[in-house]
Amino acid sequence: MKSEKYDDLSREDLIRLLARREKEPRRRFGLVWEQDDLEREAALNADFVALEQDGALSCGGAPYRNLLIEGDNFDALRYLRMTHAGRVKCIYIDPPYNTGNRDFVYNDRFLDKDDAFRHSKWLEFMYRRLALARDLLRDDGAIFVHIGEEEMAHLTCLMDQLFPGMKVGTFVWKTRSGANDSKNYFFSQDHEYVLCYAGPGFSFEGDLKDTSAYRNPDNDPRGPWINDNLVTNKSLVERPNAYYPVQNPNTGVWYACDPDNTWRFASETKLKVGQKIRTVTMEQLIEAKKILWPKDPATVSYGSMEELFAAIDAGTAPRNLRRDIPDLEYWIGKTIGFGKPRYKRHLSEVRRSEKPLSSWVIPNAAKKDELMAQVNDTAESLRSGYTSDGTSLVQDMLNNKDFPYPKPLSLVQALLAQATGPDDLVVDFFAGSGTTGHAVLALNAEDGGDRRFILVSCTEATAAEPDKNVCRDITQRRLAAAVNGYTVHTKKGFKPVEGLGGGFAYLRARRVGIGELGALSADPVWLAVALFHFGMIPANAVAGEAWYAAVTDDACVAYLPRVDGESVRMLLEVMDKSDAPATVYTHQVSALRQRLGRPEAEILPVPEMIVKRFGLEVTP
Repeated sequence: MKSEKYDDLSREDLIRLLARREKEPRRRFGLVWEQDDLEREAALNADFVALEQDGALSCGGAPYRNLLIEGDNFDALRYLRMTHAGRVKCIYIDPPYNTGNRDFVYNDRFLDKDDAFRHSKWLEFMYRRLALARDLLRDDGAIFVHIGEEEMAHLTCLMDQLFPGMKVGTFVWKTRSGANDSKNYFFSQDHEYVLCYAGPGFSFEGDLKDTSAYRNPDNDPRGPWINDNLVTNKSLVERPNAYYPVQNPNTGVWYACDPDNTWRFASETKLKVGQKIRTVTMEQLIEAKKILWPKDPATVSYGSMEELFAAIDAGTAPRNLRRDIPDLEYWIGKTIGFGKPRYKRHLSEVRRSEKPLSSWVIPNAAKKDELMAQVNDTAESLRSGYTSDGTSLVQDMLNNKDFPYPKPLSLVQALLAQATGPDDLVVDFFAGSGTTGHAVLALNAEDGGDRRFILVSCTEATAAEPDKNVCRDITQRRLAAAVNGYTVHTKKGFKPVEGLGGGFAYLRARRVGIGELGALSADPVWLAVALFHFGMIPANAVAGEAWYAAVTDDACVAYLPRVDGESVRMLLEVMDKSDAPATVYTHQVSALRQRLGRPEAEILPVPEMIVKRFGLEVTP
């Protein structure tokens, strides 16, 4: 047997090797920061997180499709991983930039520029949250992270590590219209960044294509179509395999390829043995009647090369026949048409917009000539206001200046319009003033969509300000104003702003010790069950101290804190009204199974099943 690679080393050599490795840790490519893996693991598995609803701060009534969670976003993300893993289409966050100017609270205190481990603490803080958020995304989901110059490079490396191979790009957003030499280098930092990472099935909407030109004058059963170009901008030198003649099978007339603009589709006559192509061939298009042949009946035929040369020199030959093209003799004796075949493009073929999305975000205040100078017109750019626009809006909605420098509504709404469909779920676990939730409501009002949001906002309380609560006093108030409408105080009086509709449940996250799980009250247990099954808080079929149940077209779910004759009777009534199979949670599995007498019902134990889904390895 061949010896291991260390077998030949002496005891002294091994000691020196170990000592050197302890002194000089193995280098690796990527981002390295101070971290405690054991402490990180303990943070995930030390306790359970429960959510409890505050009805007084909730807006509207059940079912609650939107959620606002007050609490540490690390705790909230642990909970959402249990209830919403793989369900989220878009995550948008605006985390603290870690400027050192009291913008980042770590362990209940602000970090300043003198903290030697400021960047490592920020990276560990972000790592733990992004690692949890990653599990929420759908396969076609995307995450946007807003960031400033201070942590831009570090965050990119961190996200490359957490979302390998998923980087889409970085948006650049101009934050203000003026200039400020803030660092004494005669340099004005006017831009911030939005990093985008996404799954393989994700794609931006791009510029919506105008389909008004599509018609169906010939009643084609394949639907509306347009008369489109059949050639590319590539010459026969660049694409020799796309240079070939085509023939109308109905008339026998041949048409020469333009040597400066070859055909868009390959020909079976040009394929090598065994070669495959991804698109259809010209022959297939001709057979499917997708080629629009020229209506010009004029044709010509040449009996000799001398006759063809004379026509070319005189300018009477079809325009694509020139002395310098290859195989010119091929055209002797052929009936040649003068027109140009075109492509019958059906609307059903249009899968993409013509303009992809640019990484350059254009200010709303920019003039038309400035826009053309700043962005290539072959790409579609997002339009956005400045930070000052976000500040003004929140001041109008809350009638105070308690939350400075929120992101402009137009920026977040533009991103969500490009990244989500009408029924998608959006999550923001650094919700701040609630701009993301406001943007979801505004976008739904604009396009009639039914997008949902889950926002997480902390209190930002510190030892110096123990009663501070941003979620309650800022986020909740702004979202309620967006839903119900508000009044703007102006110099000329009061201006009412109509509400966008919708609503949300206000929830509080709290940690629950392992030993306390058995005494967890019924409401948070049902909330966990409902969110896991429905992704929202449903309107209960009946709710009370005895039991909870909700029914949709696809599911019948119930929770019985106690098993007695009355609760079982009501459960049977609900099950009889539903065609969906029932799933019932209870603390008394055997007793319920015996009383219920419905073997088709799935009966699951609590809190064991909730703890298992949460990811804890212990059974209370």
